[in-house]
Parts: sequence; C-alpha cells; structure tokens
Amino acid sequence: MRFFNRINLQTPESVELEFTLAGIGSRAYALVIDYLILGAALFLSVVIAIFLTYQITALDSVFSIENQQTLIQWLWAIEALIVFTIYVGYFVFFETIWQGQTIGKKKAKIRVIADDGKPISLGQSTLRALLRPVDDFFFVGVFFIALGKKEKRIGDLVAGTIVIQEEFSSNNLTFKPTEKAQELALQLRIESDVARLSPENFAILSNYLQSRNQMISRSRRELARKLAEQVKNIMELEDFPQDTTADCFVEAVYLAYQQVRGESEIK
Repeated sequence: MRFFNRINLQTPESVELEFTLAGIGSRAYALVIDYLILGAALFLSVVIAIFLTYQITALDSVFSIENQQTLIQWLWAIEALIVFTIYVGYFVFFETIWQGQTIGKKKAKIRVIADDGKPISLGQSTLRALLRPVDDFFFVGVFFIALGKKEKRIGDLVAGTIVIQEEFSSNNLTFKPTEKAQELALQLRIESDVARLSPENFAILSNYLQSRNQMISRSRRELARKLAEQVKNIMELEDFPQDTTADCFVEAVYLAYQQVRGESEIK
C-alpha cells in the first residue's frame, strides 16, 4: 500500500501540476460521511412510502382491492425511482456545484478533478455516480484503488477523473508581489467574483508564477495572456483593468484568491 502518492498532470495550458492522491483512507472516511447522510435521506423516503402505503390500504371503502394494489405498485415504482435519484443525484449535485466535493469530501479535504487538472464536469460526475454500485460491490473499487498507479476506481477510469488532496504543495510562493499587483488584487476582490475560481485554477496560476522566470520571454507572455483570459472569463470580468499586463493580472488574481481563501478558512 502506498501513502501520499503524488501525480503530475499536464494542463491544456502546458502547465505541469503536481497533486497528492487522496488514498483509500481519506476516500473511505469521506464515503462513510456521505453514506450516513444518504442513508438518512433514503430511510426518510422509505418511511414516507410505507406511510402512504398504509394510507392507501386504509381507504378500502373508496378503492377496490384491485385498485389499491395498482396504486401501491405505482407508489413503490415511483419510490424506486426516487431512491435511485437520491443515490445518484447526491453525488452529482454536490460534486458539480462544489467543484468536485461532496459533504464527506469537504470533511476529508479531498476533491475529484479531471485527468487534465480541470474541475470535474457534470457528465464525469454522473458517470462516477452511476458506476459507484459496481465499485461498492464486494469492494471492487478498493482493489482498483490499491493496485492502480493513479489510485482510480472503475468510475474514475471510465469518467477520466482522479481524487486528490485539497491542499496543494505549491500554494505558498516565495516571490515578492509588486505594488501594482497588490492594489489590483484589492480591486478584483471588489469588482469580480474571485471565489468562482477553483483550487485547480489557483494551482495553475501558482505553478506559472513559480516557473515564469525560467521561461523565455515569448513563451512567458503567451502563457500569461492565455491564463489571464481564462481567469477573466471565470471571474466574469468584462474587460481587463487598464494599464495592466497579463503577467501582473495573473499575479493579482493569485493574491486575491489567496486572501479570500485565507479568510474563509479562518471563518
């Protein structure tokens, strides 16, 4: 069994990211929490179905036995659909709106991302959820995680995802931010939604800022422009701030996100 296994991913922006894989322990902890919540929701759903069944059988003066049986059959058919929707929808809903995390994953501080380092998509989350029963059957998923180099269960293999630790080793940089970037960071926190950026977006910016001094000028300008354009769209900014280079903008976004994230952790 490997502990703290690390993996390098190449993003579409040609930035290499290094992540720590979540491992069986963290994933099991998250799954226990998720299944406790799911179990409570499913139990409540079944109790309601049983109550409605009892109410239907009590209406023997209104419905014939044949009609009662038909209603009960429809009731439990709908209940089966509700159970399936809750089971699959729980993971799909939270992993989509929380950028790869469920309640359990938040507690365990792990996250699902795509193989290219991008946030998980709706389709990928749905595939993982639909294949979860296969992974849970006789702990098949555990064997795949334990034996695979990238610690993927069947759902991850099919959906093209991996599960990583939420913290990134490259979040703390040693560079000294420029005054222009610091001023712009404060402006961005007011005028844009910095929180829309995902930890993976932040990791990409972090890796760029760490390695930019080793790049040739042309590659550095092109990559900075590409990253700046992407984060601008994610943050829903209409235009770039005036008299600001792409490199300075990326640095400011990094600082703004770091400040927002630090405040949320304190809360």
